[in-house]
Amino acid sequence: MNRINQLFSIKQKDILSIYFCAGFPTLEGTASTIKVLEKKGINMIEIGIPFSDPMADGPVIQHAATRALKNGMTLKLLFDQLKDIRKEVQIPLVLMGYLNPIMQYGFKDFCRTCRETGIDGVIIPDLPFKDYMEEYRSIAEEQDVRIIMLITPETSEERIRLIDEHTDGFIYMVSSAAITGAQKDFNAQKQAYFQRIADMNLRNPRMIGFGISNKQTFETASAHAAGAIIGSKFVTLLDEENGNAEKAADKLLEALKN
Repeated sequence: MNRINQLFSIKQKDILSIYFCAGFPTLEGTASTIKVLEKKGINMIEIGIPFSDPMADGPVIQHAATRALKNGMTLKLLFDQLKDIRKEVQIPLVLMGYLNPIMQYGFKDFCRTCRETGIDGVIIPDLPFKDYMEEYRSIAEEQDVRIIMLITPETSEERIRLIDEHTDGFIYMVSSAAITGAQKDFNAQKQAYFQRIADMNLRNPRMIGFGISNKQTFETASAHAAGAIIGSKFVTLLDEENGNAEKAADKLLEALKN
């Protein structure tokens, strides 16, 4: 069974997924950061593929991507860094990146290398659902790689039902149509959106991302979905701690408790 499906079959609540950008703040820290996060009890990890035009990302992750590219991070290098990761790490690993670098690598080769490396899923924010259905779904399924689709408060119920029917992993609920970044709490409008999606009784579990940074936002997300994805907050802490993932993870976990 794919590790993503395995995770959601054994844990349905309070799942914590952490995002960080490969190659930031140092080029060589990717594998060690993953190992530290698993050791700290994180349930799933999203590894960002840096890209020069990350349109869905806020200033924190844009800055991280720019630094990572300057450091020399490429998709090929990322796969090289992760080639032995499954000897030590058991939790689901998901790559998150834009279509351009993936297409330059070659989608078929990309999915094959994901399987060989032990990557369980991929989030591609700018992949149109129609293209996924017509061109990419069968290639990914052949390699047992889950393509995770995003929904926003503006996504129609019809589209959400289609995504739920034709994907298998989890649905990434973006808390707002704005770019990524921290917020203190979710307002009533956002919570109504979370509840509206929960009431649809979808087949796939849901994870909420964008703006999760403290105990309040994590608990609100977990009350309406299987858990939360934290990106900008951890990337900021990683930068502040000069790439020391242990210290950054400890500070993040502390923020989620208090």
